Amino acid sequence: MTVPELVKFLQLAQHITVLTGAGVSAESGIPTFRGPQGLWKAHRPEELATPKAFMHDPELVWEWYDWRRRLVAQCQPNDAHHILARWSQNYSKFTLITQNVDGLHERTGTANVINFHSSIWELCCLNRCAASPDRWVDESVPLSPLPPQCPSCGRLARPSVVWFGESIDEKVLARSLSS
Repeated sequence: MTVPELVKFLQLAQHITVLTGAGVSAESGIPTFRGPQGLWKAHRPEELATPKAFMHDPELVWEWYDWRRRLVAQCQPNDAHHILARWSQNYSKFTLITQNVDGLHERTGTANVINFHSSIWELCCLNRCAASPDRWVDESVPLSPLPPQCPSCGRLARPSVVWFGESIDEKVLARSLSS
């Protein structure tokens, strides 16, 4: 599709759904996972992004996530993020489904974002204690203490991101499918 064809298509569109992945944030300085300089070239996902890895060494996993949070905190949304934010304001039926966990779409004010893999800025109680919310936002950089604890029960907290071997949250999946 050419640019003029895309413009015409967008002018006639009644509902727009956009799917983004790591590439949209790469220009902002956030490394992708599978590209030439991808994070999985230097790290094994089995050691950092699985429930088993977390249970084996929560400190190591949290050190990696804290490093990523520090990196993301220094990055700024790029032109693609800003254009999508404008689209979300201009189209009443706009949905952005992102596999990214960095929050850059939200920083630009993009409306109706579905975080398919959750957010690096959200934590949850590992034990899912009854007193704790399902997840909470903590934008502290650096995190302290590390590893962080559930504010309700004081036990270990984990990133709320979807790890390898875990399912996408049913509500997130349903919302994505209805977009």
